[in-house]
Amino acid sequence: MDSSLNDRKGAVSEPPVVVGVDGSGHSLRALDWALGAAERMGAPLVVAHVRSDALQLGEARISSLGEERSLPDTVLEAVRTVVEERGHRIPVRYESLDGSVTDALPAAARGGRLLVTGSRGHGGFMTLLLGSTSRTLAMTAPCPLVVVPHEARAPEASLGPGAGRVLLGLQPEETPDEAVAFAFEAAGLAGVPLEAVTAFRLPPEPAALLAVPSPALQVPPPLPDVEDTAELVGGAEREQLARLRPFAERRPEVEVRASVVPGDAAGLLEEGSRDAGLLVVGRHHRHRIGTLLIGSVAHAVLHEAHCPVAVVPPSAGVVSGD
Repeated sequence: MDSSLNDRKGAVSEPPVVVGVDGSGHSLRALDWALGAAERMGAPLVVAHVRSDALQLGEARISSLGEERSLPDTVLEAVRTVVEERGHRIPVRYESLDGSVTDALPAAARGGRLLVTGSRGHGGFMTLLLGSTSRTLAMTAPCPLVVVPHEARAPEASLGPGAGRVLLGLQPEETPDEAVAFAFEAAGLAGVPLEAVTAFRLPPEPAALLAVPSPALQVPPPLPDVEDTAELVGGAEREQLARLRPFAERRPEVEVRASVVPGDAAGLLEEGSRDAGLLVVGRHHRHRIGTLLIGSVAHAVLHEAHCPVAVVPPSAGVVSGD
C-alpha cells in the first residue's frame, strides 16, 4: 500500500532510484548511498519500506471489523526525518509497502534505474539481508541491484562519490552488455577510472589428469608451457578489448584499465574490492529449465566484497544516456 507520507506533489516522472529501508543502521547506510547516487544521476529517489507482518495483519484485522483505518508506518516516518535532516537536492518520495520483501521491493523498482539495499537486516545476521532474501532479490530485481556492505566490511569513507575506481568483473562471452554499460556509466558519473578484470583458469597438463595410485603420491599439476600460457593470455586480452571498445568509444571521458589474470574470479574481485568504490557483475540469463541464476561469482562477491556491489540483469534499463 502507499503510505500517507507520499509526497504526491513530487510524483516521480523520471525513472527513480529505489532504496529499501527497515530502520536498521545497515539500511540507513544504503539510504545514504542511494541518496548520493540519485543526486549524481539527477534522478528522483523512492524510499520504500515493507511493513512488518504484524502491522499488515493488524490492519487487515481492523479492516475485517468494518473499519477503514491505516496504521502509521513509524519506521518510514523516522527514515523521512533522517532524510530531511541530511538534506537533498532531488525529489524524494516515500512508499509503505505490503507483502513480502522479495515480492514488494522488485515490484516497487519496476521501471527504476536502481534498487539499493543494505547488506544486513534487523537481525544483524552475517549473511546478506538474512541470507535467502538477498539471493532472491539479486535474481529477480527488474533493474540493477546495488547491495551496500555493512560497516565491518566497508568503512564509511569508501561509500562516497569518487571513493575509488569502478571494478567490473568481465567474462567476454558471458557478461551482458548492460553490465558493461552500467559500469561505464557509474565510472563516468563518479569521475573515477574503470578497471575491467577478466579471470581465467590455466588448464593442467594432460599428464596431470592421469589417475595416481595413491593420494600420497599426488603432486601439484605442472604449469602449462610458457608459450601456451602467453597464447591463452593474449587471446583473452583480445576478447576483453573487443568487448570494451564500443563502450569506451561512446564514453571517452572514462579512463579504462583492463587486465587479464589467471586465477579465481571471485577471489580476485573480492581482493580488488578493498579499494574500489563499486564492484559490478552481470546476472545470468534465465536458465533453460526456467530457473533464475546469478552465478557463483556474483553470489560470492555479494557476501565477501568490501565495497557496494551492483548485480546487473541482462535486460535492465541501463542508466545510460547512449
